[in-house]
Amino acid sequence: MAAETAAEELGIKDQVQQCYRDFGVKWYHYIPYFMVKEPLFLFKKMFWSRTFLEDYYEPKFDYRAIAKSQIV
Repeated sequence: MAAETAAEELGIKDQVQQCYRDFGVKWYHYIPYFMVKEPLFLFKKMFWSRTFLEDYYEPKFDYRAIAKSQIV
């Protein structure tokens, strides 16, 4: 989808989609491999702890301050 969005911005979306059709890319090729390998991943504790219960990550840069300084 990122490639199609970039192609749309460049004005070549139709060509990219045609290329996908020529190579036989289907919707199911977009499914991540880990979902195919472990289809019950939603029921694993590791998934939930890594998705919603991660510790706070202290960013190295203050992006809000950088953005404010560039606006002024």
